Amino acid sequence: MDEKELKRIRIAKRIAQEFPDGAIVNLGIGMPTLVADCLPPGKSILLHSENGFIGLGPAPQKGNEDKDIVNAGGKPVSIVQGGCFFDSAMSFSIIRGGHLDYTVLGALEVDEEGNLANYMIPGKMVPGMGGAMDLVAGAKNVVIAMEHTNKNGAPKILKKCSLPLTAKGEVDLIVTELAFIRVTKKGLVLEEIAEDTTVEEVVKNTQAKLTIAGNLRKF
Repeated sequence: MDEKELKRIRIAKRIAQEFPDGAIVNLGIGMPTLVADCLPPGKSILLHSENGFIGLGPAPQKGNEDKDIVNAGGKPVSIVQGGCFFDSAMSFSIIRGGHLDYTVLGALEVDEEGNLANYMIPGKMVPGMGGAMDLVAGAKNVVIAMEHTNKNGAPKILKKCSLPLTAKGEVDLIVTELAFIRVTKKGLVLEEIAEDTTVEEVVKNTQAKLTIAGNLRKF
């Protein structure tokens, strides 16, 4: 497993610890789908996928994949006992009706006001924001799973997003390979740092202002 994959797993594991028993959690495309493989045993957490499932399980063993059971990113998954299938209309009724406790999404940029930009620059031949615009408005808690900096080493947690917004003021938590950050009305609060980093490194790689929690922990 390379360094990039280890970072992604670290983020997914920390996010998986955040959900209370009985939570209904949507996992977005990309890194968020890794959370399904990291849920702690003993908790009853139902995973929702916008393509029409509740009760997603971890990735199946090689050779046991079912081409009709995939997550929002098209990757094979399993279904837990009691899981169910439905059409897109029902899936988005669940989202828009406020029935999701959490949604976990990737991001290109997040800022200190809880604004989110997670789709590409207009004019590029790529998809738009997709279901993310419904998820951030419908879910009770919005969790961002992303690397702390972009491929050029520039911060992704900014004073103000520079890309078109997917949502304004909807982000609640930001989890990266370096930090666990809570979005509050007074700004961003650094509550945890990774065990192999320092506050100074996190601050150096963050453009937005961070308030350091008095009981700062490591994960």
